[in-house]
Amino acid sequence: MSSVHYAVVDSPLDRLGVAWSDAGLRRIWFYRADPAFPVPAEWRLLAEPAFGAGEQLAAWFSGKRVEFDLPLDARGTPFQQRVWQALTEIPYGATSTYGEIARRLGRPKSARAVGGANHRNPLPVVIPCHRVIGAGGSLTGYAGGLRIKRFLLDLEAGSSSRAAA
Repeated sequence: MSSVHYAVVDSPLDRLGVAWSDAGLRRIWFYRADPAFPVPAEWRLLAEPAFGAGEQLAAWFSGKRVEFDLPLDARGTPFQQRVWQALTEIPYGATSTYGEIARRLGRPKSARAVGGANHRNPLPVVIPCHRVIGAGGSLTGYAGGLRIKRFLLDLEAGSSSRAAA
């Protein structure tokens, strides 16, 4: 079993906890929005995240990066892994619905299960679960809260429109 380290980085909306193993990023969490996440005692705090994660997150938040090139060590069931992979295929600045993702996975009646996998995404922002909205276009749950989800979608919309100009 590999050891896990974590660092705390700033973002425009909240401090982010970024945890990683030797294999890649393991977890990202919003400090103020996710106070229920207890950092496991065996994780070790370091000054900077590995793999250039801090720099890539800063570039993403500033609109200079639209995708991540980081090794991932996201732990989940095979279904969750498939959902998380599908999330990475939603283009920057675009949205999808739980039902659309379920259909894309060949499981058209599993929108609720897609929602459950989305909720358990251990790497928000990097695996862009904020890009999933309700069938009617409404904002639905987000582990960091709907305020953060709206911020992330607006950030991408603003960056997309600036890039198109």
